[in-house]
Amino acid sequence: MSRTSKDTELARRLSRRNILGVAAGATAATIIGTASAQAAGRDHAQGPGKGHGHGPGHGHGKGKGKPVLPPGRLGIQLYSLRDKISTLGFAPVFAELEKYGYDEIELAGYTQGSAGPITLAQLRRLAKDHGLNPIGSHVGYYDDNNPGAYTFAQNLEKVLDDAQALGLKHIGTASGPFRYGSTVDGWKRAADDFNKYGAAARKRGMKFYQHNHAEEFSFATDKPKVRLYDVLLAETDPDLVYLELDIYWAYCAQFRFSKRADGTNAPLDPLKYVLKHPNRYPLFHVKDGVRDDTTRDGYRMSDVGDGDIDYKTFLSKVTNRTHQGRTYHHWQAEHDNPVESLAFARKSSEHLHSLREGRCAD
Repeated sequence: MSRTSKDTELARRLSRRNILGVAAGATAATIIGTASAQAAGRDHAQGPGKGHGHGPGHGHGKGKGKPVLPPGRLGIQLYSLRDKISTLGFAPVFAELEKYGYDEIELAGYTQGSAGPITLAQLRRLAKDHGLNPIGSHVGYYDDNNPGAYTFAQNLEKVLDDAQALGLKHIGTASGPFRYGSTVDGWKRAADDFNKYGAAARKRGMKFYQHNHAEEFSFATDKPKVRLYDVLLAETDPDLVYLELDIYWAYCAQFRFSKRADGTNAPLDPLKYVLKHPNRYPLFHVKDGVRDDTTRDGYRMSDVGDGDIDYKTFLSKVTNRTHQGRTYHHWQAEHDNPVESLAFARKSSEHLHSLREGRCAD
């Protein structure tokens, strides 16, 4: 099927809200059944997780302008669908993602629970059969109490072997660089680790990346005026270590860490980080939240399109930053604990495909 035909078919599907609602709701309830959301084996679960309304400027963005979302660059972090994968397996989930117009997947483990064993070759082929490009994967950074752990620190070559077998272009971790503590020197040591992993990944034609939660934007315990994320940026080689910005957690960090412990201002703008270093951010997590100043993080996690993060502006500014911006960046929808994971996947795709630059025509 040509790209034009595929886009026409996708537009037809996305306009049929009720039918797709059945696909994500009835399919999940009737075919898949109720499944528990197990957070097994992923560093992302270590991060704080929480989760209707639309914020100013958020809108649907439906109009005749250029699509904000570049073609071929919408992915989903499979952690959001772990309940379905663990009970049904990858194949039925990939079939649904194909219906919803996804182009890519980011992996969060290579097993499928009660659905039975699957080899890496089978997983790669299955993704290809459904038009899904495995773009990256999250693996642990370290577990110093377990030398046999499947992590970069303990089994780097095995991690890279598996990533290469899956045809991944990016391989990363959602673990924070806190292995040696929260001091400047501790983060410099972690940066040295990351440079090592990045060099090893580069030799195999891959990019190593780190995915943030809010805490990466906190301040060093020994130098409270220094933001730890700035240490990471400064001490890692930009040709070896890349970043996956989790946009939701970055805005939570803006709420939590725009002042230092002594009360002095420390402005934090997630978008400005990206615009200053666009080539360091090949991957993003597109995760939404409703603003709530009564919570620790300032937001309650929501399905993409139901929250207050202005993705129309964010995507537009990032993709227009450089001449290759619409082809360089990859956008992975995610929700840590969706109420109904397939409904989340459908709604996220629908919303992001609907966003248009220029004047809205709601």
